[in-house]
Amino acid sequence: MTVALLGLPTDRNSSFQRGPAKAPAAIRAELFNESGNTYTETGLDLRGPGVLEDAGDAALFEDDGDVERITEAIAARLRAGHAVVSLGGDHSVTFPILKAYAAAVPGIGIVHFDAHPDMYPSFQGNPLSHASPFARILENGGIGRLVQIGIRTMTPPQQRVADRYDVSVFGAWQLEAARAALPDGPVYVTLDLDGLDPAFAPGVSHREPGGLSVREVLDLVASIPGRIVGADVVEYNPDRDIDGMTAAVAAKFVREFAARIYNDANAKAP
Repeated sequence: MTVALLGLPTDRNSSFQRGPAKAPAAIRAELFNESGNTYTETGLDLRGPGVLEDAGDAALFEDDGDVERITEAIAARLRAGHAVVSLGGDHSVTFPILKAYAAAVPGIGIVHFDAHPDMYPSFQGNPLSHASPFARILENGGIGRLVQIGIRTMTPPQQRVADRYDVSVFGAWQLEAARAALPDGPVYVTLDLDGLDPAFAPGVSHREPGGLSVREVLDLVASIPGRIVGADVVEYNPDRDIDGMTAAVAAKFVREFAARIYNDANAKAP
């Protein structure tokens, strides 16, 4: 199975600062930067035949129709037999991505790394806000367990949603408990870069100290017992970055996520 890399350049649903629409180009530039190489920690070369295909950016117009455009762009790749690593964009893109995945892979589990639960029923009057995608995903149905890791900004409205849908929520200080709760079966991984401590990823719109390290996230992803079938890296804001530090971090996750997806597909597929 080939892994498709798809950019989703949108940030119209950001609540504080715009900028993540610029992220796909910046992450690609770092991913293929000649200062490094395309080998991953597993020894897989992403430039190997049939491993990674850069599908470019989805044609988005920063309007309400982008929800269906993203869903269809993902669904088209899944119909072609690809898995997808998506480059956000703000976190609102994960709702339409998961609409496509839930239809193609019923009962898919989700592992969500973030500082924020992103479960507001609506935020600032916008139900499609980047603060609301998991409320929409849970309402839409078709998924299995949702495990959130690194959360350190839970609010009462979001806690009510978590309780209603039995979401497993772990703070950045509860990593062993989170590890024990990681789902089996097909799994989708979504990484909001502000789930990391700003020391590792300053280039985000909502810096929240006390977060995860790059290695902690990589180790937790490596511990997922299920088969990872898709992933996204979201909320990189190049306008807030320092000397490209966060672009390098985002590209690292893209490489390792793509390798895990490819290796899982080729080692565990029926």
